[in-house]
Amino acid sequence: MRLSGKIALITGGGTGIGLDIAKKYVEEGAYVYITGRRENKLQEAVSTIGKNIDYVVADVTKKEGMEKVAEKIKNEKGKLDILIANAGVGNYIAIEDVTLEEFNRVMYTNVLGTYYCAQVCLPLMKEGSTIILNTSVTASSGLPNFSLYIAAKSAMKSFIHTWTNELRDRKIRVNALAPGIIPTDAAGKELGRDPQKEKELQEYRATLIPANRVGNVKDISDSAIFLGSDESSYVNGIELLVDGGLAAIYPVKL
Repeated sequence: MRLSGKIALITGGGTGIGLDIAKKYVEEGAYVYITGRRENKLQEAVSTIGKNIDYVVADVTKKEGMEKVAEKIKNEKGKLDILIANAGVGNYIAIEDVTLEEFNRVMYTNVLGTYYCAQVCLPLMKEGSTIILNTSVTASSGLPNFSLYIAAKSAMKSFIHTWTNELRDRKIRVNALAPGIIPTDAAGKELGRDPQKEKELQEYRATLIPANRVGNVKDISDSAIFLGSDESSYVNGIELLVDGGLAAIYPVKL
C-alpha cells in the first residue's frame, strides 16, 4: 500500500495508460479522481475499478472545466497529493498538411491542458506533493511526420525543469514519465491503423528495441507508482524513460 492515504488526479484516466495507472493507484491505497471528455468511458472505468475512485467529465483545454475538477477535490478531500497530467493527443502528419485546427488540437491538449492542470491544482497541493507529466521518448528524436506531437511533448518536457525550480520552496516535486512504444486501442485508432496492420507494425518495432519487445501499460503504471510514492522522495526534476532502451539507440524510423 505504497500510496495509502494519498489523493490523486489523473487526466485522460478513462482509457489506456491513464486507466491502468488509476487501477494500480487504487490497489496501492490511493483515492483517485479521473477526468476525460467521454462520460461513458469514465463510467466504465469507475465501474471496473469499483472503489476509491470518482470521475469528472472535463476537457483539459477548458480552464473552467478543470476548475470544476479542482473544486470537487477541494470540497470532498481538501487536498491533492498527486497530479498526473496524462491527457494527450497526437498524429502522424506531414509539415505541409498541418492545419490550424490540428495544430491547436495537439498543442492545446498536450501543452495548454497540462498548464491548466497545474494552475488549478497547485492551490490544493501541500509540501510533499508531486506532479507527474506524461511526456514521450519521441521528444528527443527526429521522427519524420511527427513534428507537431514532438514539439508539444518537448514543451511539456521543459516544464520539468522550470516547475521543479519554481516549486522548490513549496517542496512539490515535478517529474515526468516518457513512454516508449506502448500500444493501446486508443493510440491505434488515433493513428488510423487497422488491428492487423497495428500488430504487424508492433512486431517490427519490437526488433528495434534493446528489450526485444514493445511496452505495455503496466510498464508505465508501475513507474507511476514509484514516482507518486515516498520511495521517490529524492527524485525530482527528471524524465524517466520507460522505453526498453529505445532512446539509447534512436532508430530513425519507427
